[in-house]
Amino acid sequence: MRLMKLCVALSSALLAGSAFAQTKWDMPTPYADGSFHTKGVRQFAEEIAKGGKVQITVHSNASLIKHPEIKRAVQTGQVPIGELLISVLANENQLFAFDSNPFLANGYDKEKKLWGIAKSYVEKRLDAQGIKLLYSVPWPPQALWAKKEILSIADMKGMKFRTYSPTTSRLAELVGAVPTTVQLPEVPQAFRTGVVDLMITSSPGGVDTQAWDYLTHFYDTQAFLPQNAVLVNKAAFAKLDAATQKLILDAAARAEQRGWAESEADNARAIKMLGEKGIKVAKPSAKLSDELTAIGKTIAGEWAKKAGPEGEAILNAYNK
Repeated sequence: MRLMKLCVALSSALLAGSAFAQTKWDMPTPYADGSFHTKGVRQFAEEIAKGGKVQITVHSNASLIKHPEIKRAVQTGQVPIGELLISVLANENQLFAFDSNPFLANGYDKEKKLWGIAKSYVEKRLDAQGIKLLYSVPWPPQALWAKKEILSIADMKGMKFRTYSPTTSRLAELVGAVPTTVQLPEVPQAFRTGVVDLMITSSPGGVDTQAWDYLTHFYDTQAFLPQNAVLVNKAAFAKLDAATQKLILDAAARAEQRGWAESEADNARAIKMLGEKGIKVAKPSAKLSDELTAIGKTIAGEWAKKAGPEGEAILNAYNK
């Protein structure tokens, strides 16, 4: 009887020790549960949980920490891990806007090339701040939307262009349009009331706002592909044993590969739906494409100067 009690006590102690050994991480993300990005981080967390050492709880829709504050929260250890849009950090340093230059890396293959060049610079800057980059996945590319046919930039002159960032405002200026700041939830009403006539956003963004109810033309410019990043606090990561660190890095590599493929599939699904709903879906004309490419070079050059030597190095390497 005593032996049985001793065995039960030892078993309980072992179970308690095992539970105590498990690390629990909270992970904020600003995106809704339906977003393929959120689905991706949940799968990433599930794969890590199978290792038994780290349990990640994903807090979607900015429910735990607001988007602009996520990087700071990871850096200070308020949370050990988080997801954000890389370019949201551009106010801190223009390097982080590498992915937001219109018509520079216009397409998935070009964005992969750009990311391959920019990644080490981004990692180095984050590393100096106590942050480790785990993986990055792009949103579907930005397209040109309008209430009329657009064959050249001359057709955009004087139109009210919905903008949401300094870069999109600069783009509007260079095509001769009028920059007009409108938040995404207000876009449908803005088009219906004539506040805006033109915008640049992703195909899923148009689907989410039912663009077929308020505009007619979609041009698959693939202007740029904004990238998200999953970041982890270096000190928190360093506390894990080597096997668990490898488990997380391997899961991150798979999440990045899946995410790029899902982004492309999400884009294709959305464009198909737009056509089915009656929007005129087309590639930009040769003239419009050439004109936008030239404007893109101007904006990229301006960005590189703001970003300093790192920006110049990234742009020069990309253009080789």
